[in-house]
Amino acid sequence: MNPKRVLIIQTAFLGDMILTLPVIQQISKYTESETDVLCIPETSELLKNNIYIKEIITYDKRNSGIKGLTELVTKLRKKKYDLIISPHRSFRSSLISYLSNAEKTISFDTSSFSFLYDIKIKYENNIHEISRNLNLLKPEGINNSSIIRPEIFISAVDKRKIDCIFYEHRIKNDEKFIVIAPGSVWFTKRFPKEKFIVLCNLLEKTGAKIFLTGSKNDKKNSDFITNNSKNRNIINVTGSLTILESAELITRASVLISNDSAPLHIANSVNTDVIAIYGATVPAFGFYPYGKNDVIFETLGLKCRPCGIHGGNKCPVGTFECMLKIDEREIAESVKKMLS
Repeated sequence: MNPKRVLIIQTAFLGDMILTLPVIQQISKYTESETDVLCIPETSELLKNNIYIKEIITYDKRNSGIKGLTELVTKLRKKKYDLIISPHRSFRSSLISYLSNAEKTISFDTSSFSFLYDIKIKYENNIHEISRNLNLLKPEGINNSSIIRPEIFISAVDKRKIDCIFYEHRIKNDEKFIVIAPGSVWFTKRFPKEKFIVLCNLLEKTGAKIFLTGSKNDKKNSDFITNNSKNRNIINVTGSLTILESAELITRASVLISNDSAPLHIANSVNTDVIAIYGATVPAFGFYPYGKNDVIFETLGLKCRPCGIHGGNKCPVGTFECMLKIDEREIAESVKKMLS
């Protein structure tokens, strides 16, 4: 089968969307199909300018209700898809895929209500999420499961926004600087803000500018770090950049310091070195950085870790040792090596 119309369903968080991009790229490489993507409004901006995507279909799953779901399914049926692939394993994605009347549907065997799919692919543990998602293409004869770098398309307008910030802060184009993304949706995936303050203080002697970045939800954390650090080289742009503007900032950075969250996947996409900090989650889940110079910090040997695949809103055992035992001085030394 050589599908003419393909839909990719990925209605999870930004990091998940980034790690789905190689699937879209491989479909474009090996077929002549037109590929649409179904995603949530929060991640749709990442897909702007993407040469491999015909149409971006947004679905506000939190606020649409039955009416919105019905309208979405009606639209998908009119599209008459030959193939739907869903890396997202939720019940809602399974239901949408089933109700679309597509000729063939593919997802993982661990998806909720997986029996609704025509083809179920084994969900392999202990491999990178990119490789795992690429396994979904095997029924179409595309057998490359190696890690393929996601492609992000940053416009000239996005680049000019960062140019203006550089001009404002008198940063030269060849100047080395650090980006820190201190946020995460989940509390137990966040390196404590107090420890980020210590880290910023330790990096003061490098003289390097430090950008704090993230979504509007991360701004309170970033403000706290900025206001309580003695390092005067901090530039807080948290909540003021779009996804693609943030990607351009990370592209120019010497190193990104990030929790287990979307910015580390952006950094890998644009080939920027990463220092990744893991607390409640573990790299073995498949969401780890894969650059040749990337460094991972985590606390090994804890019986309580991992405590969940997504993290949680509080430490289930009340100690938060997974994060508190990570030494800021060791992170600072790694940063200094990357800057040198």
